[in-house]
Amino acid sequence: MAELVTGEAVALDIRVARLASRGCALLLDLLIQLILLNLAIYVTGLTALVADEAWTIGLSLIAVVAVMVGYPCAFETLSRGRTLGKMAVGIRVVADDGGPIRFRQALVRALAGFLEFWTLYGAPALITSFCNRRGKRLGDLFAGTIVIQERNPASGRLGPVAVMPPQLAWWGQSLELSMLSDELAMTARQYLARFWELLPEARDSLGQRIAAQVVEVVSPPPPAGVRPEILLSAVLAERRRREEWRLAERRARRLRRTGQANWAQGPAPVPVPAMTMAGTGQAPPPGWQGPPPGAPLPGPYAPVPQPTGAYPTGGYPTGAYPMGPNPGGPYAPGPYPAQGVPPAPYPPGGMQPGR
Repeated sequence: MAELVTGEAVALDIRVARLASRGCALLLDLLIQLILLNLAIYVTGLTALVADEAWTIGLSLIAVVAVMVGYPCAFETLSRGRTLGKMAVGIRVVADDGGPIRFRQALVRALAGFLEFWTLYGAPALITSFCNRRGKRLGDLFAGTIVIQERNPASGRLGPVAVMPPQLAWWGQSLELSMLSDELAMTARQYLARFWELLPEARDSLGQRIAAQVVEVVSPPPPAGVRPEILLSAVLAERRRREEWRLAERRARRLRRTGQANWAQGPAPVPVPAMTMAGTGQAPPPGWQGPPPGAPLPGPYAPVPQPTGAYPTGGYPTGAYPMGPNPGGPYAPGPYPAQGVPPAPYPPGGMQPGR
């Protein structure tokens, strides 16, 4: 383990790639490079049939440099620090601040690697890696990079995780967890996450100490004979289940309150189109939604007295309409038509005959 400080001045614990992992990745990459190099030399050798020997030698040198330098540089730039060999063993090249490497850094590593492994058979890289506490070779020192372990080798093993063991499900449902602090729960979670990384004697002693602290703040006590990691896994699984349930309840209450508020407010008011106020010739003020229900309308649309009683036989009195005298036509004096069919629409003004 090593400490890495990011660009935001945050210290992180990283797992530096071991020499064995880097050696396996290097062998895989060398095998792929040799295959590509043989193909490139075979293709360039065909040019000797149509070109002179100088062209063949020049193209062969270009092919060697392109394969030995271009292969790691291109892969580490495009795949953010991984070649095919590194992908296979689960390691990655990152910058010293934890960020992805750039083309300049990948090019410096590739050039330094070509000189290290093809001049002195990798002796400078091996000596530098042994002397550096982060396992850096010369290319990493020049480029400002570090090789980290991307994949946890213990992740595929069967071990305790934060799930409810079937034999303790009945006990977990009756637990009282209000006294379990977040710090103690985080300690137990970290212990379970690094369970297989600890030595057996340290693992058992640390697990018993953490389990004893957890048992002191939960109730009822666990059954006898339960291992510490199984006990901690059951407690953390039950705690997570209850937190998820409380979160779902809060979301449901929030949705119910939102729905009730929308129902109480009713439909949103329909905005009135831009128009002039009747009788004034002026535009309505911003945000005007029209007069409230029951309020008299301004201008010529003000209500007029409504006649009562039987249908008048002599027409409406003069001045009953805001437009002037009673117009003729279907409103001439006389009884209402016998067939009961109403006449044409009434003129504006809201006047309706009494019944």
